[in-house]
Amino acid sequence: MPTNQTAEFPATWNQVVAFRLSRHHLLERAPANALAAVAGDMAGVQAQLLSAAQISLWSRVRDLHTANIERALSERVLVKAACMRQTQFIVPSEQLAIFVRGSARRAEKEIRWARGKGVPDRIIDAAIDAALGAALGALDQPRTRPEIAEHVSRILGVQAQTIRGGGWGSRRKIAAVPVGEITFPVVDLLHLAAARGVVCSGPNRGNEPTFVRADAWIPKWQDVAKEQAEVSLLRRYLRAFGPATATDFALWTGMTLTEAREIWAHEQYGFMPVTVEGQAAEILREDLDVLAQAGFEQPLVRLLPYFDTFLLGHKERDHLVAREHQPHIYRAQGWIAPVVLVGGRVVAVWEQVREGNHLRVKVTKFGSISPRIMSEIQEEAHNLSQFLGVPSVDIQMD
Repeated sequence: MPTNQTAEFPATWNQVVAFRLSRHHLLERAPANALAAVAGDMAGVQAQLLSAAQISLWSRVRDLHTANIERALSERVLVKAACMRQTQFIVPSEQLAIFVRGSARRAEKEIRWARGKGVPDRIIDAAIDAALGAALGALDQPRTRPEIAEHVSRILGVQAQTIRGGGWGSRRKIAAVPVGEITFPVVDLLHLAAARGVVCSGPNRGNEPTFVRADAWIPKWQDVAKEQAEVSLLRRYLRAFGPATATDFALWTGMTLTEAREIWAHEQYGFMPVTVEGQAAEILREDLDVLAQAGFEQPLVRLLPYFDTFLLGHKERDHLVAREHQPHIYRAQGWIAPVVLVGGRVVAVWEQVREGNHLRVKVTKFGSISPRIMSEIQEEAHNLSQFLGVPSVDIQMD
């Protein structure tokens, strides 16, 4: 099919699903030596829970072991950082600037929030500028959150504090820094810093995470200008999640719709309009032929973990799961449940409990499942137990 046409291409959902599954390596697992490439192809591995990120990669990479992922992180081939939606992702280190700078408008939103707290602009601007400069200066080596709070507070001439918080309803004490009239938890200060510099995670010290500037941590670091990074990020998004809309891109990045549309407009010449059974979207021009030829012979089964990125690329989710079942997956406080994916559709949720050398997997179905699919779910669960290094697995179907 020629790609210089301007008329809308009428795609079916089967074509779209096959295209997205292929780009996410969910049709055919990639070899273990392609681990970093897979993390980039799927536009980052969401990693609030490292164990979930590991399973996301296992679902896409064959013959993978947790040691492969740990080695890639320790050798800085992969790196963990706050990217889209200011959420933790694992991405290829050579692409980190694209993911962080390309989604930095979300961090600028936090700065606008601080300015709107009623403090005079000149005071809040000076305080934020000083705090961000101090924070970025402190991160020439991996530092824990309390260390960052002490270092930044000392430079600002204020007293480091602790406040209660930590996300997801936590009330534990966390390190914080007074900035003007606002006290910022260190993690929020690092989010603000993402508007000015590129920060990533260093190695944990026991249970305490560390943070470090990318240019001080990643060998052969290459920065990217914000405007270039935004365009590159949009193209990476569409390669993984196309066809899509500016609304989808805004949701995925955490930007405002106005900001997403502005970036989208810069690249409009490189897109092709698509209608997916009546729904309008766009795809990269060079991907139209791939979409037109996309398909698969029979639905494949994949066990996707908490927060799998495949479930988070679009505003509307009816193509993934029936609306009545969506509350079982997209839960309160941003929790995304583990799902059983069959041919790109969610047919069940699942959970696991590890008890010594035994893995217990419970699958809760949304409807009837054929014997072939049941058998493949069991096979995937056995493969998961091997990946986790657990010799015995028990599978319960509800």
